[in-house]
Amino acid sequence: MFALVFVIFDVETVFLYPWAVVFHNLGLLAFIEALIFISILVIALVYAWRKGALEWS
Repeated sequence: MFALVFVIFDVETVFLYPWAVVFHNLGLLAFIEALIFISILVIALVYAWRKGALEWS
């Protein structure tokens, strides 16, 4: 389970890197969409943390 959570958040970096490269050309709407994307990932991280998916057993 720990490896799956790592892969999910590693893929987040792959999606955010191209966005960061062209950030100045995108505008405010793209910034808001990126914030929504990051907030969904943070909610998923909190959920996994509370479920104990990040604990070594």
